[in-house]
Amino acid sequence: MLIRVMYVSQASGGITTTVTSSILETAKAHNAVNGITGVLCQGQDIFIQVLEGERKALNRLLARIFRDSRHKEIEIVLLQEIQDRMFPLWAMAHVNISLDEPMIKLNHPEFDPFTANGAQLYEILVDLLQQSSPIN
Repeated sequence: MLIRVMYVSQASGGITTTVTSSILETAKAHNAVNGITGVLCQGQDIFIQVLEGERKALNRLLARIFRDSRHKEIEIVLLQEIQDRMFPLWAMAHVNISLDEPMIKLNHPEFDPFTANGAQLYEILVDLLQQSSPIN
């Protein structure tokens, strides 16, 4: 059974290039072996991540994420069974985001990742992916 999970979290410390590189390097290696795909959006001390894969593999990964000291206040905002992956080619893509980005302000003026529901966050993520160049 394939599932999609989206979570939002705050960074425990500053988000630096070193922190991001470490997260992405680990994620790409782990996810490729475990059949997990997804995208990590980060900016202004927040992470928004979508993960897709088999339920058992995602449960193990989420347990690791919840123990990861680089995150705090992790909230699962979307959990759904899926037939097809949105990110079939990305073991882990990366997108930088800014909550002050004009596209977010214009299309989603009241956006707050910690109060938005899963459908709203997913819509914003799709908008971001269409208007940016994810690094995978």
